[in-house]
Amino acid sequence: MRVILADDSVLLREGLSRLLEDAGHEVVAAVGDAPALLAAAGRHRPDVAVIDVRMPPGHKDDGLRAALEIRERLPGVGVLVLSQYVEQHYAARLLAGSPEGLGYLLKDRVSEVAEFLDSLERVRAGGTAFDPEVVRQLLARSTRADPLGGLSPREAAVLRHLAEGLVNAAIAERLHVSLSTVEKHVNAIMDKLDLPREPGYSRRVLAVLRYLES
Repeated sequence: MRVILADDSVLLREGLSRLLEDAGHEVVAAVGDAPALLAAAGRHRPDVAVIDVRMPPGHKDDGLRAALEIRERLPGVGVLVLSQYVEQHYAARLLAGSPEGLGYLLKDRVSEVAEFLDSLERVRAGGTAFDPEVVRQLLARSTRADPLGGLSPREAAVLRHLAEGLVNAAIAERLHVSLSTVEKHVNAIMDKLDLPREPGYSRRVLAVLRYLES
């Protein structure tokens, strides 16, 4: 099969390239950031793209967003996501669409060569390949009734005050903490609730709506 590798670790890219080539596959591109991944996917139209979640330029969810864009623009390309650990909301976002030709593995699984190559073949064939630990944690997530359960007690308190209409300075005074501490909590809340950063959305308003829905 024809494969694109996308990971900011040169050692991992080279190791995977050798592994795949030894198995008879063709690595048509090996890139280290999300923009290069999107460009390579459009140019080469591979059978499968193997993508790290956290990549430059943002070093956060750039790889995942690129994976979602590839699945939208190039539905014939299989996507196998690699991650250092289970990132539940990222996995859930991937699964929100069609699961065909999709995989999510922990990087530790790459050392189990036969299992990794089998996962790659299943994704290429339009099947799925999910790490057992990813499945376990997603099932635990799906049975959790409280969508705000990932917030710390202090973050939950800050969100409650946001819903009351308080500005950050008033929240700091109410909780007897510094303004910068409140700002850090607000940013953490936005990230944990996976609220969009696109222009046109008020993440503060969306956070309050999520609180009210709960």
